[in-house]
Amino acid sequence: MSEQIIRSQLGFTRRFGEHETHILTEEAVDFLAELVMRFTPQRNRLLAERIAVQQRIDQGELPDFISETDSIKNSEWKIRSIPADLQDRRVEITGPVERKMVINALNANVKVFMADFEDSLAPDWQKVIEGQINLRDAVNGTISYTNESGKIYQLRPDPAVLICRVRGLHLPEKHVTWQGEAIPGSLFDFALYFFHNHRALLSKGSGPYFYLPKMQSYQEADWWSKVFSFAEDYAGLSRGTIKATVLIETLPAVFQMDEILYHLRDHIVGLNCGRWDYIFSYIKTLKNHGDRVLPDRQSVTMTQPFLNAYSRLLIKTCHRRGAFAMGGMAAFIPSKDARRNEWVLNKVRTDKELEAKNGHDGTWIAHPGLADTVLEVFDKVLGNRSNQLEVLREEDAGITAEQLLEPCSGERTEEGMRANIRVAVQYIEAWISGNGCVPIYGLMEDAATAEISRTSIWQWIHHGKTLSDGQLVTKPMFRRMLNEEMLVIQQELGEQRFSAGRFTQAAALMEKITTQDELIDFLTLPGYQLLA
Repeated sequence: MSEQIIRSQLGFTRRFGEHETHILTEEAVDFLAELVMRFTPQRNRLLAERIAVQQRIDQGELPDFISETDSIKNSEWKIRSIPADLQDRRVEITGPVERKMVINALNANVKVFMADFEDSLAPDWQKVIEGQINLRDAVNGTISYTNESGKIYQLRPDPAVLICRVRGLHLPEKHVTWQGEAIPGSLFDFALYFFHNHRALLSKGSGPYFYLPKMQSYQEADWWSKVFSFAEDYAGLSRGTIKATVLIETLPAVFQMDEILYHLRDHIVGLNCGRWDYIFSYIKTLKNHGDRVLPDRQSVTMTQPFLNAYSRLLIKTCHRRGAFAMGGMAAFIPSKDARRNEWVLNKVRTDKELEAKNGHDGTWIAHPGLADTVLEVFDKVLGNRSNQLEVLREEDAGITAEQLLEPCSGERTEEGMRANIRVAVQYIEAWISGNGCVPIYGLMEDAATAEISRTSIWQWIHHGKTLSDGQLVTKPMFRRMLNEEMLVIQQELGEQRFSAGRFTQAAALMEKITTQDELIDFLTLPGYQLLA
């Protein structure tokens, strides 16, 4: 429907069905409205500041540590205490908030499940609302799911600790408006999860825990701190009840980790190496810097100096302040082929051994089939400890801005470019069809990995880079490859699946965002217009 239903000064563009009435209760909407009215104007100013910072970098500046906060960096302070059920986070699984996936993730052999309203979820209205219902039922222990063949999925005793990841500051919730504008998706996700679940969570010895994505500055951390403090006061909770882990997955944020921890010190428990988004952010932030163009995505691993420096600096910064340093995502999917599966598990094991050895307190996986392997790695390093907070890396030389910005070695190949095209098109098709997390070529792809694929090609075109065989990367060459790889996708998937999907729209969006002169910040923004 086109007209708006007005409740508590918020406009809703969808009629309330049964699901909506369970979640968008009068009291919950009142709380959401308070948050929107109080915090949207400042959020808008923060987004404007992001644009201003990016313009300076586009004009030749490079990101760097900031001197005006030296007093924070040079003084001794710690974050507020960490709750008992978050002390051991050695393996965390992530995934969307779909009902079956929530049950399987909470039942996996892991310590924490990060339920994701962000990169793993294409936020069509129904899925967002159902996601809130699924998490409420999970918190209450009443969640179950029956599939088409009658198999019943239920929670086991002692499930993983639940953490909710909300949308980033840049993402709107277009189905709810205030003063004629779409409200922040982050406030929508936070408000409803907090409002409906904080009492039940606290009653069973847990609490309202959140992951905060895409943060770019300490000012944004301060904004979140004020949101949390307001929510605590609104609900009559003591300060520091709400706890958050911040993803360091943007290049600007890596230079402000101390400051982010300080401004969220009442509420924060750790930082996370969001490696895939971080690689995407490196490309996006330095898009005009022709000397910092990345090679094939497959070459950009945590052994690259700029990523290893990022990991070590995060650990050192966190542990000095008593906060956890979480490792990044293993996106591999176990294979039914024994030889391929052995290769997958060895790749994952090597990656996680590096993280554990560096001092990370835990790490991420995308599939329950990796849990045992990764748990074994961290068990071996941790022994009878719950975490590695005592690993201070004091012997490390200081990490410099030059190290964090160091150009990455590796080839740009035709094979790599074609793989980027196929992955990006298939992911965009899945996303605009309502699926935010999809297996493609043995990897669990979410928005971050698709972003790397399309921004890499944009950057190669923009700077007139050549492939290893001497081919110049141009817009006509990309368009030709896109058409050729569409035929490959069609052949791989079969005519029925291809015709039933939205691949033509996905290819059109891919073509547009890869060849336009200005790089768009996030493919999810134009993608959202194609979503229900």
